[in-house]
Amino acid sequence: MNYLNINEKKIEPIVNELNLLLADYHIYYQKLRGFHWNILGQNFFDLHHKFEELYNDAKVKIDELAERILTLRYHPISTYKEYLQASTIKETSSLISDMQMVDEVLNDHGDLLKQMGRVMTTAEEAGDEGTLDLIGAYIRELEKISWMLDAFRKKTDDQLKESTKEFSAS
Repeated sequence: MNYLNINEKKIEPIVNELNLLLADYHIYYQKLRGFHWNILGQNFFDLHHKFEELYNDAKVKIDELAERILTLRYHPISTYKEYLQASTIKETSSLISDMQMVDEVLNDHGDLLKQMGRVMTTAEEAGDEGTLDLIGAYIRELEKISWMLDAFRKKTDDQLKESTKEFSAS
């Protein structure tokens, strides 16, 4: 019985993209752990806490991604060898400056968002509403935390773009 109401031929491409995202999240998670353990400097308290928050969130998402793959009736990849081979996110030394760590995290967010976009495209083509719902929420959350980290690394006199549209009273 196909309780998912998804064409069986369209499920495997979704699973492949989800497995790539799972691999990305595993490497991202481990980088965050390393940054959490090795952060130094005047931003220690802020970033030590933030990295812990981010890796705890990544841990939850890793489990949810694996369970989504299982829901689609496939086994998720589950070894670090597979994660390292599949991930677009690469390992990085955690013995870098605090701002380099933030830059690394934001670069990883860019890679995660690209892969999430690929998952969304594949899931949309298959009519996989469950995956679309899951990943759509991930995108919204990751974009917000990326904005916050980007704001953290800016100088106080930096400015955002201003709207050029003029509004008139009706």
